[in-house]
Amino acid sequence: MLAADPGASIANIAAEAGVDRRTVYRRFASREDLLAAIYAARLAAIEHAIEDARLREAPVAVALHRYVENIIAVNRTWPVDLACMLADDSVRARRDASVREVDTFLRRATEEGLLRSGLPQGWAGALLPQLMHLASRQMAELSPAQAADVVVDTLLRGVGKS
Repeated sequence: MLAADPGASIANIAAEAGVDRRTVYRRFASREDLLAAIYAARLAAIEHAIEDARLREAPVAVALHRYVENIIAVNRTWPVDLACMLADDSVRARRDASVREVDTFLRRATEEGLLRSGLPQGWAGALLPQLMHLASRQMAELSPAQAADVVVDTLLRGVGKS
């Protein structure tokens, strides 16, 4: 609900969840506390997705597909944008650590020949999240694994005719 309407009230959120707003307030003192819990859960899910993909030790093609599949599932489960929480130093530090881990993996993928070298610095790291976001939102009929197939194929082969 918050992904569709970031300004949704606690009363609306409670009604959507099928509980009384007092139930929500017993657990979260304020709307900001509720949002912080949602963002913390999304960050934890991203961290778990990266860990599960085994970016440092799995074969790069396997790790790439697994990472993309996991992140698409996270995006669909927690479809909220972290941008408004990046002012919080701990949130930004966690997000930045995840970005560094993926960037390190993408350099490994380039060194091992899965991604072509010679692209502008950070290009794959900027493109991959956009592809995953599109697949998460615009390919809802596909499972995360099927959507990951499309994303990985697009990343590795592009959309031009070979």
